[in-house]
Amino acid sequence: MTLKSYMAMLFPAILLATIGFSAVKLSVLGTLSAVYLLPVLVYRCFVVLYPLELGLSNMAEKKFSPWWASHQIQLLYTAVPVLEAVLRMIPGAYSAWLRLWGSRIGSSVYWTPRMEIHDRGLLNIGDNVIFGHKVELYGHTVTPKRSRLLLYTGLVTVGSGAFVGAGSRLAPGVVIEPGAVVPILTDLYMNARFPMTKEELDAPRPA
Repeated sequence: MTLKSYMAMLFPAILLATIGFSAVKLSVLGTLSAVYLLPVLVYRCFVVLYPLELGLSNMAEKKFSPWWASHQIQLLYTAVPVLEAVLRMIPGAYSAWLRLWGSRIGSSVYWTPRMEIHDRGLLNIGDNVIFGHKVELYGHTVTPKRSRLLLYTGLVTVGSGAFVGAGSRLAPGVVIEPGAVVPILTDLYMNARFPMTKEELDAPRPA
């Protein structure tokens, strides 16, 4: 891990200290700004300097990982999911929130309060999409393999009018076709397409 990576690990603690300082000062505006504005501003500035590299990389190498730093910037919302659940209860607020992070979000998207998004800048969502209870969207996966720690990052794409059933999990690179209905508790792995094309269905499976 590089020095930059260690520095990125300090961000959640610095953010908590900033929130705590604002709360002690009884500054509602300052506290809300620290919770919802500061991480977004830091993230957007960061990705200008260090664009996220989509595809496969080895995190075990002595090389700075922009994704790792972006993960630290977003860590507060994973640790305290209620902060985003509140936004999902306000019509249009959560879609606007994700657009601030750099995702492409259409109109009239329904986000259930207890779903999880782990990479807020890696979404491409069409219009009139409905997400069921406890759906999880992943813009990354990490897999240990021998002496390597393989990171794969990619967009999660859901076409207009699609319905994603409760408990489904979508991995990086997944593409849901417009109007598709994903059944409850469906797991779609890296770069999967739903529904599969005839060519994909007929393709030979590995032994």
